[in-house]
Amino acid sequence: MSVKKKTRTTLTSKWRKTKILLRQTELKPYIPDTRKFSRAALEAMLGKYEMVYVKPDVGTHGKGVIRVELLKSGELMYQADTKSKWFTDFDSFYESLEQVIGERRYLVQKGIHLVKYKQRPFDIRVMVQTDAKGVWKTTGLIGRIANPRKIVTNYHNGGKLIDVKSLLESQLPPKKAAQTIKTLEQLGVKVGKQLHTEYPGFRQIGIDVGFDKTWRPRIFEVNTLPDPYVFNKLADKSMYREVMKYRRMHSV
Repeated sequence: MSVKKKTRTTLTSKWRKTKILLRQTELKPYIPDTRKFSRAALEAMLGKYEMVYVKPDVGTHGKGVIRVELLKSGELMYQADTKSKWFTDFDSFYESLEQVIGERRYLVQKGIHLVKYKQRPFDIRVMVQTDAKGVWKTTGLIGRIANPRKIVTNYHNGGKLIDVKSLLESQLPPKKAAQTIKTLEQLGVKVGKQLHTEYPGFRQIGIDVGFDKTWRPRIFEVNTLPDPYVFNKLADKSMYREVMKYRRMHSV
């Protein structure tokens, strides 16, 4: 049975986007284990990974994201925004976490211990857009460094933006940094094409990619309404001009 394509240009559910990407065999290795939030799912994933992220199924700018850990001592902790709480039993831990979540739909995602820049975790926003002929191209890459007191890297949540070449070359030899940039560009195009198989109405997406300590890329999230103006925060405006050029192709 063929999958009916949707022409809409908004898709808010992270769960839906994850399922679409998982249908592409080449993309599977880059996507951390992600499940719908439930007590059973949380308990199982904590037992397996020890650290997970609990995130809203619908949301932007890193709002509502919670880091949850099963500590070596056997204690459980979670951090929401800048506040952390510790528990000695799962029942009280889960009851407290439920109060934070409320009635919203949430997901549980395997936690990745990200590589760091000056002791602060970072990831990279990959901007992917189509040209006038509908061909996907990675038009922008920007590094996002987490606020020291927070668990997310988003600029709108206190993160710092940085040129991706400078960021990667501070961590890797120049040749390896250049290859990593190429990998990100190729990965972005693959994600765009895969999303297009079911939602051909999309013309631009933003992909949040982090790296574990082996420098394996991990796709944390795909944003179907990415903010192009973050690229204007860089001193070099050439990438911003490129992003806006592609954006204007579809605004007429």
